[in-house]
Amino acid sequence: MRIAILGTGALAVALGSGWTRAGHDVVIGGRSFERADAAAKASGARARPLTEVAADAEAVLLSVRWEGVTGMLTAVGAHNGSLAGKPLIDPTNAVDHGIGVLRTESGRAAAHRVAEFAPGAHVVKAFHLFPSTHWNVPSPSAAVVAMCGDDRRALAVVGSLVRDIGGTPAVIGGLDRARQLEEVAGFVIALAFAGIDPRSAVPTAPLRSP
Repeated sequence: MRIAILGTGALAVALGSGWTRAGHDVVIGGRSFERADAAAKASGARARPLTEVAADAEAVLLSVRWEGVTGMLTAVGAHNGSLAGKPLIDPTNAVDHGIGVLRTESGRAAAHRVAEFAPGAHVVKAFHLFPSTHWNVPSPSAAVVAMCGDDRRALAVVGSLVRDIGGTPAVIGGLDRARQLEEVAGFVIALAFAGIDPRSAVPTAPLRSP
């Protein structure tokens, strides 16, 4: 699969490395071509200019800080439909650092803002709960990647990418559930910064057969 990564940070390198090992054709673009080239070399991917990086991609990862979402999507022409029809993975966390309070207005999700700035793209909320370091090893410990989105094919594509790096996809519903997933990220971040293992705050429930 041809995968475009928008961004050059730790998550871009970690996921790009995993997908490259799985045999995908990964390209990375950033506001700085030098940083994109460095990230590509670190992950075994290729660097391309932002104006070209997503042109023939079958899936796109938006791997930037919340503050950079609008600028990055504008730079690749998403507002003009350049990402229309493509699965657009949104792992962003619009939360106050160390506190976990969401910075989006009440009832709104960061994923909804992403969808507004990328008309026609099939936004899938995913990869926003685990730190990038979790994906730095070839076979990470089992991780359930909770995700949501409105397009069934996009969810299937992202689910396959989750499995390719050792995770288990868990679809919890449409994009209207994105706010809930983002609140969970805020909950996890708040506990982690307070020195509490978030897993200790989640009760174990008996599994039901599907």
